[in-house]
Amino acid sequence: MDIPDPVYRDLKSEAAREGTSVKQIILRKVMYDPRQTEAASPKKLKYPLVASKRPGSLKLGEEGVYEYIPFP
Repeated sequence: MDIPDPVYRDLKSEAAREGTSVKQIILRKVMYDPRQTEAASPKKLKYPLVASKRPGSLKLGEEGVYEYIPFP
């Protein structure tokens, strides 16, 4: 396998940070299966809370959401 020098340097740095070998890093990346990763460690989503005097009564459309939730 021919790995370009800049890529190999990045792999070597990553291996050093993790205390493992370049071979182990490559094997992990080659054998990566996103279905297993998602099932093993699901990411929690954080949804913004919108205060309401009558919960469940606020109906937001695509434009109305900008009134309540600040976007960058």
